[in-house]
Amino acid sequence: MASRGGPRAAGTDGSDFQHRERVASHYQMSVTLKSEVKKLIYTHVVIWLLLLAQMCVGHLKLLPHDQVAMPYQWEYPYLLSILPSLLGLLAFPRNNISYLVLSMISTGLFSVAPLIYGAMEMFPMAQQLYRHGKAYRFIFGF
Repeated sequence: MASRGGPRAAGTDGSDFQHRERVASHYQMSVTLKSEVKKLIYTHVVIWLLLLAQMCVGHLKLLPHDQVAMPYQWEYPYLLSILPSLLGLLAFPRNNISYLVLSMISTGLFSVAPLIYGAMEMFPMAQQLYRHGKAYRFIFGF
């Protein structure tokens, strides 16, 4: 190619560099996946804040018991799930893979495990609601 002020290479007008300006496909996918994981983390933070609000209202008795029930036991370990989410957000700016791996493992431990336990604990109540149409716990009327 040509230097700034020097002669150009023979047979080129200087516009044959576009093929080198494309981003490799695996880097494009990395950017796409990062944005998807960020959306999931932000959604998790919103759910976490709702759960925290339910716990605060339940423990401080700001509303009557028939509107907001006390939290189940599995909801307390779920509160720890905010730490892996924040760790995952810290991993993104510098592409720190060790933080991201630690975040994914911790998410399984602190988020998914309490949810599986909670689903098993809630299954008999869901069956009763389906069969008889009676719910014994309400959160703001739902």
